[in-house]
Amino acid sequence: MNSTNSTNSSNSTNSKNSDRGFLKGIQLSAFLDCYQEWHAFVEGFCEVLCPWPAIYKSSRCLLYDLKAYHHYYAFGRATGVIAWLVIATIIKEVFF
Repeated sequence: MNSTNSTNSSNSTNSKNSDRGFLKGIQLSAFLDCYQEWHAFVEGFCEVLCPWPAIYKSSRCLLYDLKAYHHYYAFGRATGVIAWLVIATIIKEVFF
């Protein structure tokens, strides 16, 4: 009986994954699910959005998070660039 239930649940999982197209196998619930990932993302975002240099010294924890989760750091920087483009577009529409 357990083998039938596990087969049915794996079939439903497979049908859900097959409906996701190119996202098959990617678990979106694992995206930004720990503080190290958020830390790297926010650092990247703030480095781009905030134009002046940081006034603090980087800690070992920060450096580890940026190295271990560099892809989140890079995504944060890209999001910061997009935010600047949105801000520039709003300024252009409002003032010019």
